Amino acid sequence: MISRDVKIVNSIGLHARPATFFVQKANSYKSSIWVAKGDCRVNAKSLLGVLSLGIVKDTDITIIADGSDEQQAIDGLCSLADSGFEN
Repeated sequence: MISRDVKIVNSIGLHARPATFFVQKANSYKSSIWVAKGDCRVNAKSLLGVLSLGIVKDTDITIIADGSDEQQAIDGLCSLADSGFEN
């Protein structure tokens, strides 16, 4: 299991369209993936779960992955977040 912190930099945070991109990317990996904000942790492959965190611009989140492609999952999801969700 590995994790990495990332700051959400796009202007609307992780809502609607960017959240959809994030969940689609998470679902492309075999590993179990979670997103944590503060004390809350949700399944990164669940759109409702991700939206429920209410992640806005400049929020720090932790992406956690566990499985055969965990490093690729962390790298891919952090790159997506760093790009401002330019799919």
